[in-house]
Amino acid sequence: MIKKYSVLICLVTSVFLIILASQGYPGGSMLDKNSIGFDWSTNFLSNLFAPKAINGSENAGRIWAIIGMAFHSIGYGIFFMNMAKKIPSKKWATILKIIGIFNIILIFLIATPLHDIGTISIILTLIGLFIVTIFILKSKLHLFKICCIICMLTYYCFFFVFSFGYLGWSAIMQKVYIISSMILVLGLDYFTQYEHFIQI
Repeated sequence: MIKKYSVLICLVTSVFLIILASQGYPGGSMLDKNSIGFDWSTNFLSNLFAPKAINGSENAGRIWAIIGMAFHSIGYGIFFMNMAKKIPSKKWATILKIIGIFNIILIFLIATPLHDIGTISIILTLIGLFIVTIFILKSKLHLFKICCIICMLTYYCFFFVFSFGYLGWSAIMQKVYIISSMILVLGLDYFTQYEHFIQI
């Protein structure tokens, strides 16, 4: 039972712990160093992983954020390894397995001083979701086709606004692409437990 719902358990636990961490964040964001608490529209999630908040106070929520990110990394790693078993191409299945293994390590690094290296996981996740999207587009799963395209667009929108320095929009789009990808991951993980989507 735990194995069957491992992705769901990991991601739900991750969300709960991240929200808990946000409650212990003292304050400060890149847009306002004197703001109080964690503002989901102006703070980046990476603010939760620092020993000290941007306003200089000790970050009491840090430990929960780190544990939450650990669950997040495991959930995504398991998802990609599970999806590798569902596609007919051995080459692409191997790539998904590799992405899953590396993401377990790299996603967690985002919550450590090796944050910059950990951000490589965003690219790997995007590649993994792109591979999954290609195979979904070849199937008859029309709803998932739309979900995949929307998810990919949210990633691209984030990269666009972030690369042009729109920090306010970047903070918002970070949450949007994370939520959209989690919904897609949970939906596909649940559905593909019962169906081999290439055969539908």
